[in-house]
Amino acid sequence: MPVTLLSSKPASSLPVYTVEADSLDACDAPKDAIAWARANGFAGAAGRVLTIPGKNGAVAGAFFGLGQPDAASPLDTGALARHLPEGDWHFAAAPKDAELATLGLMLGSYAFTRYGKKPRSALRFAVPEGVDAGRVERLAGGSVLARDLINTPAGDMGPDALEAATRALASEHGATMAVTAGEDLLTENLPMIHAVGRAAEAAPRLLDLRWGREAAPKVTLVGKGVCFDTGGLDIKPAAGMLLMKKDMGGAANVLGLASMLMAAKLDIRLRVLIPAVENAVAGNAFRPGDVLTSRKGLTVEIGNTDAEGRLVLADAMALADEEEPELLIDMATLTGAARVALGPDVPPFYTDDEALAGALARASEAVVDPLWRMPLWKPYLSRLDSKIADINNVSLDGFAGSPIAGLFLGRFVEKAKSWAHFDIYGWNPVDRPYAPVGGEAQGIRAIERVLTERYGK
Repeated sequence: MPVTLLSSKPASSLPVYTVEADSLDACDAPKDAIAWARANGFAGAAGRVLTIPGKNGAVAGAFFGLGQPDAASPLDTGALARHLPEGDWHFAAAPKDAELATLGLMLGSYAFTRYGKKPRSALRFAVPEGVDAGRVERLAGGSVLARDLINTPAGDMGPDALEAATRALASEHGATMAVTAGEDLLTENLPMIHAVGRAAEAAPRLLDLRWGREAAPKVTLVGKGVCFDTGGLDIKPAAGMLLMKKDMGGAANVLGLASMLMAAKLDIRLRVLIPAVENAVAGNAFRPGDVLTSRKGLTVEIGNTDAEGRLVLADAMALADEEEPELLIDMATLTGAARVALGPDVPPFYTDDEALAGALARASEAVVDPLWRMPLWKPYLSRLDSKIADINNVSLDGFAGSPIAGLFLGRFVEKAKSWAHFDIYGWNPVDRPYAPVGGEAQGIRAIERVLTERYGK
């Protein structure tokens, strides 16, 4: 990453003075620097960076605006990674939340460069006292992995490429990896994954990564890996396909989370399951009105082929559930209804585990990784009734789309001690100091915090 964290401050390091809105007088910068800030209209506005001139045209330091104390995000320090000139830097005084401020630097330095975009300037930043640099690097690394995978176009991130990325992560951390692909999905009783992906040129597959002591607590992550979604025979309009490279955002996020957990050497038996498919259109595509038999044995009437993510997840989750994990988490770019309800920035999550819900809410706030609990409202299950099968994959009235999708998935979870479903967007529609427009990791830092609190040494 363009920002390198330093354990100690080099002699050549330049100071960054953090300033709350309209509090320039309280800053401990030299008087001539404060006068320079005033002359340039700097008043501590959130995210603003102003370099301080030194002798012979050199830079002597910088001011960074924190904004209003009750409105600013500690991650806004990402703006420094975009605007500071290359060199060695340090905070003149440790920010209020030094770990998040350091993480913001790392996240703000991100640029997706695979297709020629230039990387940001290389910075070296001294870690404030008390900050665990290794932890910050793990969190940033997992977020960057998720961003890179989502940002890669579907032409270069199909099921085969997603498999290669998962294999690379497994190799990096000494995990094992198994793949069930093509017609073997039918042999191994994963029929809905096969049905959704069979019309694509790249064979559908289930990726299965395992890591950690076999006797350790079982934590299983399931991520929706729909590498491109045309909508199938219920085809999307052109505008609806523009961002469908991100429909594997659930898979990208669980891989980013897995990288954090494995790098931290958390004492868990980690399993990652990713149904990797492309929902394409061809003569052998599954049809509206078809009835699919799931791994669990439930029959599913297809009310809409564009509700395919829940189908592939259902088979993977049924497989995961058979092991009776202590915790089962699934993440998916599942419904537009979640965006209508909460917008792109706040993913809803669903669980009946009150203790887990509370821990996620606290972690979300603590690490500035927005999440909001929504209800698994059981009376809505009747909206998935089918006249010819056990269940339909959609409700026909259009109401409560995100909770109903969660209820559908819940039909495939029985034995897991605890389960949570995250309906993420996986994309930043607007530029932020710590997050450019493009693919995004959502919820995984909060989940990492909960798991570290539970299973950390």
